[in-house]
Amino acid sequence: MAATPAVRVLERARVAHTLHSYDPEHPADQGHGEAAVAALGADPRRVLKTLLARVDGALTVAVVPVSGSLDLKALAAAVGGRRAVMADPADAERTTGYVLGGISPLGQRKALPTVVDESALTFDTVLVSAGRRGLQVELAPADLVRLTRARTAPVGR
Repeated sequence: MAATPAVRVLERARVAHTLHSYDPEHPADQGHGEAAVAALGADPRRVLKTLLARVDGALTVAVVPVSGSLDLKALAAAVGGRRAVMADPADAERTTGYVLGGISPLGQRKALPTVVDESALTFDTVLVSAGRRGLQVELAPADLVRLTRARTAPVGR
């Protein structure tokens, strides 16, 4: 299996991680994150989804548990902005270099301000997309925060 940019970032940084692959096809009533939770039998609070929003017009990455949703007001506040709206999917793909359902917070084409929901820090490890649909990477939340230069804040609900 060819390494994605996210996996290459982890390997270069010599960060302990485990890859988990699964069949990315999922029922129409299930999102990509929910499909990962179901396929891997993982706690939906430990599986994190990567979302892109525009805060005062600037693209910003939010990493929140699959079990919840993104609080746009909290995201704006976390980065010192006033207003946040979800980013256009085409902008998200073009800017990160990944496709929807496979956007990883790691190894994005362009470094963007990133906020990881503080709940991630309550777990020994979390899972995020490894840069391809059907591929998750498990790593320590502190490594995720460090490698993405993220701040942590209560941005999930």
